[in-house]
Amino acid sequence: MHNRPTFTRSIFPQLSQREIFSVFLTALLSAFFLTHPFFSNAQIGTRFPSEKKVVKDPVTGVELVFLTSKKDVKDSKIYQTHNQWTADGKWLLFRSDRLNGEAIAVNEETGDLVQVTEGGYAGGSLIISRKTMTLYVLRAAAESGPGAMHLIKVDLGKLFEDSKNGKVAKESHYQKICGTIPPEYEAHGDMALDADENWIYFRVGKKKAAQYLPAGTQIAPDFGPRKMGSGPSGIAKINVSSGEVTPVVSVPFQVGHIQANFWVPGEIVFCWETGGKAPQRTWTVRSDGSDLRPLYPEADYEWVTHEAIFSPDEVAFAIMGDKKARYKGDGTFEDASEWGPGGIRMKPSGLGVINLRTNEMVIAGQVPKGGSFWHVTGSSDGKWLAGDSFDRNIYLIDRETSQLTLLSAGHNRKAPDHPHPSFSPDGTRIQVQSSFLSEDGSAMHICVIRLPDR
Repeated sequence: MHNRPTFTRSIFPQLSQREIFSVFLTALLSAFFLTHPFFSNAQIGTRFPSEKKVVKDPVTGVELVFLTSKKDVKDSKIYQTHNQWTADGKWLLFRSDRLNGEAIAVNEETGDLVQVTEGGYAGGSLIISRKTMTLYVLRAAAESGPGAMHLIKVDLGKLFEDSKNGKVAKESHYQKICGTIPPEYEAHGDMALDADENWIYFRVGKKKAAQYLPAGTQIAPDFGPRKMGSGPSGIAKINVSSGEVTPVVSVPFQVGHIQANFWVPGEIVFCWETGGKAPQRTWTVRSDGSDLRPLYPEADYEWVTHEAIFSPDEVAFAIMGDKKARYKGDGTFEDASEWGPGGIRMKPSGLGVINLRTNEMVIAGQVPKGGSFWHVTGSSDGKWLAGDSFDRNIYLIDRETSQLTLLSAGHNRKAPDHPHPSFSPDGTRIQVQSSFLSEDGSAMHICVIRLPDR
């Protein structure tokens, strides 16, 4: 009996069974990657269809404009201490697992998505220029030794134009190396762009930082239950034109949340990072290492966190107040937390604002019903403040009237992270990351909320 010719054999008469299997496997994998782009390593400039979706907050009724919405993809915004929008005000950049560690931009009007890096980036920071269509990232420089880092400059203007016209060139046409940070600095993705946009600040590891500490400096041990915060650590800077690397300051504790004043060159704010309450959370220093001092000197019972420069002269921060203190009957109160007495509702708490010039501090508002602010910010014109709470609600404060308004409350309490609100440069809208569209709360998406009329 003769074997009957199969369908595949009639199509590929010159191929063996193994070769035919290889053809079909290749086709199957190609189809998979085309329909699951978040698993692929696409080229810089690759465009993806709009996912823009507008829904109403079920509690407040405000419109939530979701610029990303795929249920099986996890997106996260840039940290709220940093710039979110491109210089032309049209694009928002964010992190995502859909492109295996690459950064993505979304057009706020059209919803178009564009890949803006190729080769990945180190750490969580994506540094967007406020003056030019430029993105800065750190990337491992293996050829310069383990731990060395390249500072990469991405020409977003050229990239967006070529991507729109379907004429994307090789990644080297858009990505350029500005300089290399030597491995001994142990550079980290925690970085910030100075107001003059000539320097980028970054965190320095223990060994390098120790070289610049004054003799006899007592090194801080770990603080709190997370066993974090020990020093030394420091800040250094790299010139985006010459590649020059220069130390700025060393301190005896762990540095975190480095940010630069967008309007005042040479002004840096950072924190003592412990993963929770710190003995002294907020700090400021000049870019030449001078005027190192606490930004807001805090008491033992104050839990200060998540400071953010939002205007030329002001920094917002949260003073925690969500725990109840139990009276023990002997004239003392029981500590409300394993971090110590900080965070109790018995003491003043809320959204604080401190003036960098006058050192005056005010508490602008407080979350009602025993809650607490967590991540806070303000509009650059000084008219508005905003913050998220532990239950993922977003509040707005009118600084002219001191009125506190619940702006949005439709965000899933099971979300893996907080909304982290950020104001647009013109102060008309707020960007957050939200799990509103995720039924189980596991996925977050990029969302913009337009402020109501005053």
